[in-house]
Amino acid sequence: MMMRKLRKARGFTLVELMIVVAIIGILAALAIYGVQKYLTNAKTGEAKTNLGRLGKDAVSAYERESMSGSLLAAGGTVAAVHRLCASASVVPASVPQGQKVQPNPAAWNGGDATTGWSCLKFSLNSPVYYQYNYTATDETGAAAAFTATALGDLDGDTTTSAWTYQGAKLPDGTLRLAPTIAEPAASDE
Repeated sequence: MMMRKLRKARGFTLVELMIVVAIIGILAALAIYGVQKYLTNAKTGEAKTNLGRLGKDAVSAYERESMSGSLLAAGGTVAAVHRLCASASVVPASVPQGQKVQPNPAAWNGGDATTGWSCLKFSLNSPVYYQYNYTATDETGAAAAFTATALGDLDGDTTTSAWTYQGAKLPDGTLRLAPTIAEPAASDE
């Protein structure tokens, strides 16, 4: 009877404590990995959202009909033209490295009614993890196409990841967006 009471009061063995510590260590490592993955996904969400919006803005700009601004004679006609906005400068000027950067608001004002960010009516007011670029080719021709790119370096190791979204004019004259945003290879993120 006395021996039984001593066994109950003696506590945990060193082996039992080591097993518990090992289990807690494994769970902590899994939790850290999960949180890092979640944070990376949240940061890449910025690129996906902004490129999606940029693609839709490019389609809207293309659908706006532009015509000659000159006066027409009575009974005269002028053809309505669909055109892509001409290429825009990169914003911000360099790829952010491991941190958010507040772009200069004036950088989004570049261009006019047919060129750049002003034509696209696209701007970002909050700090960004990515550098954004828009390039267009053959704006009014049969091969009209554009590429929107987001370049980022989320971990600050000078290896950039590039997200791209494309659109092109179809033979029937409509502008079609790619079905998805092209993601960088897993090793690039």
